[in-house]
Amino acid sequence: MAEKFGATSTTDDVLSGVDLHGKRILVTGVSAGLGVETARALAVHGASVVGAARDLEKAQQAIAEARRDAAAAGGSIDLVELDLANLSSVRACADKLLAQGQPFDIIIANAGVMATPFGKTADGFEMQFGTNHLGHFVLVNRLASLIRSGGRVVVLASSGHRFADVDLDDPGFERTLYDPFVAYGRAKTANVLFAVAFDQRHRARGVRAAAVHPGGIHTELARHMDESQITALLERINSQLAAEGQGPFQFKTIPQGAATSVWAAVVAAAEDVGGRYCENCHTSEVVADDVVITPVSEGVRRYALDAAHADALWRKSEEMVGESF
Repeated sequence: MAEKFGATSTTDDVLSGVDLHGKRILVTGVSAGLGVETARALAVHGASVVGAARDLEKAQQAIAEARRDAAAAGGSIDLVELDLANLSSVRACADKLLAQGQPFDIIIANAGVMATPFGKTADGFEMQFGTNHLGHFVLVNRLASLIRSGGRVVVLASSGHRFADVDLDDPGFERTLYDPFVAYGRAKTANVLFAVAFDQRHRARGVRAAAVHPGGIHTELARHMDESQITALLERINSQLAAEGQGPFQFKTIPQGAATSVWAAVVAAAEDVGGRYCENCHTSEVVADDVVITPVSEGVRRYALDAAHADALWRKSEEMVGESF
């Protein structure tokens, strides 16, 4: 029987005894936090990791120690430039990797932004939807031909998907009052739906896709929130937990936060995670859209896994980026 992992499992726990020599893995967002730890964990188990980052100098510094550890274990971490908020950069990154012609076993779409002030990407998309969803939508689809049969795509989503469903009629908040967390919710729902749709389109050739929620972690992702916002959010969460007779919320460590990504990528059975939403190193139960749950409770909203909804988002995304996949 496979070992059971959970919320406190780390990347090293999950990958204990796993040999990734000969595997080639792309991880986006390797300049800080979860991206660095994900790349490190995979590379020290022998994988050849390609890390994508907007700021290559920052990424070089962030992965320096991980790169040394990887080399000692027979793995490696190389870097490629990628700005998900600029589709010219996304396409240039994909073109470079396609020109190299080396296949990938896994793509982990890890990079993202959270609760940003209203802004737009270089292509005019709302910043969170454009960066978190559309940038990865173009990158992963352009690289799909490089993914080996038996490969996987892991898309980092969030329990924040429960803040809001996608709005296909007004994705840019042109007619809707902008709220940073509503925008984040829309983008994270889009991440889950993208995994569902990609899985539908590629499972016949043995490529599966899953969405994962890493859990609550202190990383650079929260850089657009001031301390008062974070404090207020934690007070609200702890009040709800206390009302349910539970103890206060505990942040995960970064190795615990990255554990579900590597679990879904290389440890879990493909049939168990394909087209699913995962958290705490297991697949999640569907929670009806009208059921009230705390922000830190487990569960995925039904709208985030709806296949027809995922197809509609796919078509809308193609329309927005001007490219068909």
